[in-house]
Amino acid sequence: MMESAPTPHATAGPSTNTMALVSLIAGIVGLTIFPFVGSIVAVITGNIGRKEIAASAGAQSGDGLALAGLIMGWIGVGLGVIGICLACLFFVLLPLGILQGVNQSYGLLIPFGLWA
Repeated sequence: MMESAPTPHATAGPSTNTMALVSLIAGIVGLTIFPFVGSIVAVITGNIGRKEIAASAGAQSGDGLALAGLIMGWIGVGLGVIGICLACLFFVLLPLGILQGVNQSYGLLIPFGLWA
């Protein structure tokens, strides 16, 4: 009776870090559905994921995923801060008349019909 040679088994590569994947998903969600919250989650989990990947000594992969999530998270946070500043400008400073002196001097807001 002849025995066959054992078939080679595929070896598993490094596993993908869960926090890196969460960071990527949260970064995408932060730029689309939940603007500010998703971006903050992406920044936090991206940093955690990159630290875990560096500490794993090659046992985990996904540094690019974590970095992409981190970058999208910071972009979302920056856009959120700009949005908050614009909302304060138009909904707080303009109705209080704080910028009225600037407008009268330079005529900045006349094209928008805010002050004649």
